[in-house]
Amino acid sequence: MNASRWAVPASYFSMVLGLTGLGNGWRVAARLWGFPAWIGETVMAVAVTVWAVLLLRFAIKWIAAREAAKAEAAHPILCCFIALVPVATMLAGIGVLPHAHGVGTGIILAGAAASLLFGLWRHGGQWRGGRDEKTTTTVLYLPTVGANLVSAIAMSALGWPTWGQLFFGAGVLAWIVQESIILGRLLTVEPLPLTLRPTVGIQMAPPAVSLLAYAAVTTGPPDLVARMLLGYAIVQALMVLRLMPWIRQPFTLSYWAFTFGATAISTGTMRFAERGDDPVFTTLAPALFVMSNVVIAGLSVASVLWVLRAKPASASAPAPASAATAPAAPTDRAPMR
Repeated sequence: MNASRWAVPASYFSMVLGLTGLGNGWRVAARLWGFPAWIGETVMAVAVTVWAVLLLRFAIKWIAAREAAKAEAAHPILCCFIALVPVATMLAGIGVLPHAHGVGTGIILAGAAASLLFGLWRHGGQWRGGRDEKTTTTVLYLPTVGANLVSAIAMSALGWPTWGQLFFGAGVLAWIVQESIILGRLLTVEPLPLTLRPTVGIQMAPPAVSLLAYAAVTTGPPDLVARMLLGYAIVQALMVLRLMPWIRQPFTLSYWAFTFGATAISTGTMRFAERGDDPVFTTLAPALFVMSNVVIAGLSVASVLWVLRAKPASASAPAPASAATAPAAPTDRAPMR
């Protein structure tokens, strides 16, 4: 077996986040505007298929290319992308849930448990200090902020919003604490390497996913907190848009880092538009829904063209290139105990 063939970077799972995000958006659109329900289910089917293929290849990677897998897990930047594996698993479970409740529940619970354990392992190790400030990027949000917020959404999908509120609190507070650290690095340390710049798109995800999670764990019409989260998510999205000339580089799959924030802000706005005749949410919901579809459609077409050009896996994500530009901190090379 050619081991390198299976060396799929964990960052590939960002495709699942974007596709499931769009599928959930179409599910809400079917309720809100009467769109055909089959569209959302078709998108979800594609997302779950992509998840299953990637999960299989990622598992085989740990058998056939174990050294590459261990190097990814030990790297101070690349390791955080591994959080996308259980996060994508929970989202795939949400996709399956309406069609096979027992199977979907099992997938969600497995993803939530793995997500929590990975976040404890990853961030618990970082508390020992010694981290190189150049390795601080937006991917630090993934193991705690993204993982906990998606767990909140998943618990609500299972009908357990009270448990979801625990994860919501963990995710939001982790976001508030970590954002100051990440922005401090972006503002005061040398610019990100070219291959890592698309990950700046993750910066819009915490408020957008917080909005969606808040909609999942609460009831009633939009309130002040919902408007605050939506407002900040829009500002972050505009900030990322302003940086596109700086981020811009030849297409790689790393651009999927933009997608979960783009779909979450859309779906969160639509879910609140369902729950009350609020002029802000009802006005913005259609525009944001169109935006999310354009983003995912554009990236999907670009990804297919990229695959047809048969680029090597090492050029497909920021991971391998960043490994050369961001030295591992001693504590990140040491095994976690």
